[in-house]
Amino acid sequence: MQESETAIDAQTQAIARLTQEVERLNTHRFVTMHNSIWRLVLFQFTRGLAFGLGSVLGATILVSLLGWWVAQFEFIPIIGDWAGQIVEQIESER
Repeated sequence: MQESETAIDAQTQAIARLTQEVERLNTHRFVTMHNSIWRLVLFQFTRGLAFGLGSVLGATILVSLLGWWVAQFEFIPIIGDWAGQIVEQIESER
């Protein structure tokens, strides 16, 4: 009989701790933000803007560094021939 009472007490304490934890989580900012659809939409929109801006800035820096690095080479025959063909093609279309 005493073992069943101890088991019931342990379960009651576990449920009480679980209830406290759920109450604490429900007051967390992340959960309260998702309670309002407009706050969630604004958050996701802002997050998308930040991601887009970061992607564009990162790609711009990466491409400009790559362009600078390639420009440091004095002689690249493959690119020079290819660029010449493009220029000829553009001028023949005029």
